[in-house]
Amino acid sequence: MKFSTGSFIAGVMLGVLLAGAWFLSGNPPTLSSLSPSSFSLATSTESSSAIQLGQKSDALSVSNQSFGATVTIESVTVPPPGVWVAVREVNGNTLGNVLGAERVAGPRSNVSISLLRNTEPNHLYAVELYRDDNSGAFDPFANSTYIDFDTGNRVIVYFSTN
Repeated sequence: MKFSTGSFIAGVMLGVLLAGAWFLSGNPPTLSSLSPSSFSLATSTESSSAIQLGQKSDALSVSNQSFGATVTIESVTVPPPGVWVAVREVNGNTLGNVLGAERVAGPRSNVSISLLRNTEPNHLYAVELYRDDNSGAFDPFANSTYIDFDTGNRVIVYFSTN
C-alpha cells in the first residue's frame, strides 16, 4: 500500500483542523460556574471596596468605581516581563467584549486603562490578565490568559460601576 504526498498533506490538514476545533471548543467562563462559596464582598476594614467574585488573586486588585471612559486598576503584581490588563464587559453570566487593555511590564499601581466604549452606571465588569505574545498589540485570541501560580486559576477580578 502506497501513500501519496497528497494523502499525507490531507491527513496533516485534517489533524490541524481537528486540533483547532478541540482548542476552540472551550466554553467561556461564566459567573454561574463559580461556586457560591468562592464569592466574597470586601468589608469596610479592607482597603478595597471591590466585589471580587470567583477565586481571589494577589496578582490583581481593582475597586468599584464611577462609570466613564477609563478604569483604574489599584495594583498589578506580576513579575516581568508582565501582562496585558484587559477590562471586559459582563453579559449576564458570561464575559463579553474587551473594552480596553494596557500592557504592564511588571508590578505597578494605579494603572489607568482607556476604554473604547464608556462603562455604564450600575453594571458589572471584569478585569482579566493575559500573557503577552510579543506582537506589540493586544489580541484576546492570540494572548493566552494569565494563570496565578499560587491558585492555578485564571486571574479575573470583578467590579461594579456607580
